[in-house]
Amino acid sequence: MKEVICSSPFFGITLSITAYAIGVWLNKKTGKAFFNPLLISYLIIIPLLLISNIPLEWYNEGGDIINMFLSPATAVLAISVYRQRELLKKHLLTVVMGSLAGSLCSIIVVSLMCVLFGLDDALTASLIPKSITTPMAIAVSESLGGISSITVLAVIVTGILGSIISPLLIKLFRIKNEIVQGLAIGASSHAVGTSKAIELGEIQGALSSVALVTSGVITVALSLLI
Repeated sequence: MKEVICSSPFFGITLSITAYAIGVWLNKKTGKAFFNPLLISYLIIIPLLLISNIPLEWYNEGGDIINMFLSPATAVLAISVYRQRELLKKHLLTVVMGSLAGSLCSIIVVSLMCVLFGLDDALTASLIPKSITTPMAIAVSESLGGISSITVLAVIVTGILGSIISPLLIKLFRIKNEIVQGLAIGASSHAVGTSKAIELGEIQGALSSVALVTSGVITVALSLLI
């Protein structure tokens, strides 16, 4: 009976939606950035699977269906970008240079940290694309000889930390410029951070959406030189 229920696609879908809904409720209830819905989802789903001894393959029957919506959900961000097209035309150079700076800093810092901690080439390659959206990150990782599963984990952790920490850093450093806020979030914490940028404002969301795409393209290009 357990296998019949838990190996059904509806199990993974229902569990994912329920866990995320709890995360959204906690986030709204507390108003604290730490209660990120995605983070709460992981904290609910992973222990539940382990305690109940439910194989990951069973959960993925439904989880993989949800993953199919990742690319369309990212594409929807184009709506906010289109609404701010005049602003983007005006600040095109700023967007490109900001994304380039973010991508270079990410690659350099990761490479130096990997050398400092003595990580091998495979792990280094897996961590280099941590700040870009998952489909691009996997492609970069595999081209460099990295491990895609580690890359996915690094991307997730980066996005969650970015969405939690970015509002705090904006307040700490008193960054008032909405364009700078959006560029910084999108270039450092891809789509997950962009969801937080959208909450801050439409301009931040639009610039973050552009930054995550631009940074991804730049990172792919730079990976060819590594």
